[in-house]
Amino acid sequence: MHDILLRGGRVVDGTGNPWFHGDVAVKGGVIAGVGRVEGEAETVLDVEGLVVAPGFIDTHSHSDLLLISEPLAEAKVLQGITTEVVGQDGLGEAPIEARHVKQWRRYLSGLNGDPDVDWSWRNFGEYLDVLEEARPSVNVAALVGHGNLRLAAMGMVDRGPDSGELETMRLLLARSLEEGALGLSTGLIYAPCIYSETSELVELCKTASAHGGVFVVHMRDEGDRLIESMDEVVQIGCEARVPVHISHFKASGESNWGKSADALRRLHHAEKEGVQISFDQYPYTAGSTFLSSLLPPWVHAGGVDELLRRLRDLPVRTRITEESKSARSRSPRWDRLHCTNLRGETNAGFEGMTMKEIAKARGQSPLDALMDIVLEESNGATMISFTMSEDDVKRFMADPHGAVCTDGILLGKPHPRAYGAFPRVLGRYVREGVLGLENAVRKMTGLPAQIMGLEGRGVIRAGYKADITVFSPDTVKDTATYADPRRHPVGIVHVIVNGKLTVLDGEHTGLRAGQVHRHRPL
Repeated sequence: MHDILLRGGRVVDGTGNPWFHGDVAVKGGVIAGVGRVEGEAETVLDVEGLVVAPGFIDTHSHSDLLLISEPLAEAKVLQGITTEVVGQDGLGEAPIEARHVKQWRRYLSGLNGDPDVDWSWRNFGEYLDVLEEARPSVNVAALVGHGNLRLAAMGMVDRGPDSGELETMRLLLARSLEEGALGLSTGLIYAPCIYSETSELVELCKTASAHGGVFVVHMRDEGDRLIESMDEVVQIGCEARVPVHISHFKASGESNWGKSADALRRLHHAEKEGVQISFDQYPYTAGSTFLSSLLPPWVHAGGVDELLRRLRDLPVRTRITEESKSARSRSPRWDRLHCTNLRGETNAGFEGMTMKEIAKARGQSPLDALMDIVLEESNGATMISFTMSEDDVKRFMADPHGAVCTDGILLGKPHPRAYGAFPRVLGRYVREGVLGLENAVRKMTGLPAQIMGLEGRGVIRAGYKADITVFSPDTVKDTATYADPRRHPVGIVHVIVNGKLTVLDGEHTGLRAGQVHRHRPL
């Protein structure tokens, strides 16, 4: 007697192999049989004409706190995601000392939100314990944030570490890896990670490598200096002998459109040099992050309070304005930059508008409006910026080294990727012929499981965890838009998480069967 039996589906197993007609049986939280399955089950679902795939794995998620405060995780599980990887961009929630909690949660509020969660954890294992106690609907695995290590060792200062501070970071990283972290993440456009030199990252990555971890990196530049930034992460991969995974690979800025070809050539050359390298991507031409990331790095030194103090200082604002003039080639297109997550009474009506429109309404220059909004929103404002070309998106997507991610920031009026990234790949790019069905599913399942070391997940195979997504290849598509982003997709029919039927006929059943993945160090 099986728990669940999926009858007569089109099995796409996550390896990239051709699909086949067959049954999939689930018992005790694992896949008990694949192919022609005999016997009965408590729940039998006729899935003829539907695709039976492994549950999708979101390799870049910002649900670090929301999985605790909103454990149903509807935005993710209703698009077929059964596992999320958090702790991204070097800005995780653990480890964290009590003295840093107030400023750190304030700093990250524009990325991960600031729900009513008691930050009771201090080390990485305790954070995983809290996630486990929340019982989210999806599985969760976590990376150690480089920013957390720097914060513990040296605060938010704009300099490299001395030998003692570097050793403190290495020891803290080693402990976090031993407590279950997948690896190390950094965000080299965000304070305090941006203040690091390559040599610091090499030393930390040697520790990650020694424990069997991965290095996940938001590179220093995704536009004018894209190739140079790739050279840095390839160097780190070579010297530290660590697997390198590039976050949200892109060629940003109109003057850099077409650079995807050069970037992929560099990636393939790095692989030939002996670097284990991969990337993820969200299937849109717009990105999203902190609004304050457009300010110079030195403005962020010392934390949020120092950032806000500087923005109140006229000479500092004058300096920012002068620097922006000298770097005009890197200035944003204000008419393509939309402000999101505006919570204050003064700015709430501007949410979703472009910075050009907001500046006009406020009677300011766009840069002055930006600085004032960051100040008025206490650095909680985010943005959506249209910086990529569709041709580059397709070229990156077609490469076999790339996984799919949401990079979903679930705040305010979010980027639609948080609700629709995975169905968008299946509903648009598979139908357009950019990807074959089997390859697309591999990029969502088997490949990310391999990259992140998620043993026993990502493939439809007997003995593997029963994370399964069933969808209609003919009707699956995203419905979230930039104007109306909080819309669930269609065509995701059933989702099973660890053997529990979490989505049935497109509706969340209320079950929360997610597990916390604790990486086992070498």
